[in-house]
Amino acid sequence: MISRICRCFLAGAQACRLMQLDLQALDQLNQQGRMLLVPNHPSMIDAFLVLSRVPHAVCLMKASISSNLFLGCGAYLAGYVSNRYPEQMFRQAIQTVQQGGVLMIFPEGTRTTRQPVNDIGGAVAVIAKKAAAPLQTVLISTNSAYLSKGWKIWKPPAFPLIYRAVPGEQFEAYGRRDETARRLQQYFESCLRNGSIDPALRL
Repeated sequence: MISRICRCFLAGAQACRLMQLDLQALDQLNQQGRMLLVPNHPSMIDAFLVLSRVPHAVCLMKASISSNLFLGCGAYLAGYVSNRYPEQMFRQAIQTVQQGGVLMIFPEGTRTTRQPVNDIGGAVAVIAKKAAAPLQTVLISTNSAYLSKGWKIWKPPAFPLIYRAVPGEQFEAYGRRDETARRLQQYFESCLRNGSIDPALRL
């Protein structure tokens, strides 16, 4: 249901010519088994982009969302993982993947504040290693800073908003977690040399 809501919202925005989207390549992720999806995070809409095409993905979400009466109920029913209590978060996240699930985590921890990506922490590496599952990168780019970190919610953007999301390289979490985080960092920086927010982006 969450995936359908995301897809309907994006389809409506496209029909009104408010957005241009290139997301079809994400469909291939539905043919894979258990894994961690690790997208970069330029804007607040990123989760909508991925969930609209990967309906069985489970999100690791902020505690503030899980506490929201409206959003929290749906997220709980969908099996989303809250980061309120770190120890419980790691256990639930690892179990979700071990049971064959697809867990989406934004490895930057928050929306990008330093282009092309923020520093990537080792939490995703720990979960992937313990769950014995690969880290599947997703590369998200946009032409607008709309709903990026620091964007005022009432400030209108220039339309159309353009978003592209494509599967990237897949990594195995072996060795030390810092080493895995470093490999992810280098990969995102290499692929997003022009920044994840690129006004010149065209579809």
